[in-house]
Amino acid sequence: MKKDKLQTEFTNAVSFVNEYTNPMPADFLLKLYAYYKIANNNFDNPGSSTPLINAFKANALFQAKNLSKKDAMRKYIALVRKDLGDF
Repeated sequence: MKKDKLQTEFTNAVSFVNEYTNPMPADFLLKLYAYYKIANNNFDNPGSSTPLINAFKANALFQAKNLSKKDAMRKYIALVRKDLGDF
């Protein structure tokens, strides 16, 4: 089955971020984390062994909790383009 344009763009943005080698600010990464989890309907608990990191991740998810899957994909793509450039 053919992927729709949004899903393809989202997948490309995720690949771009995964291959990006320069450091990224923590707040940027937390937003990407929340958008990614929502876009993939993955609401498992954060898996860090550091409680403080888990708290930050949980807070990021809480702040984005009202987004739909498609809105989370759009926000992920827009954030990557805004802060890292086009992919």
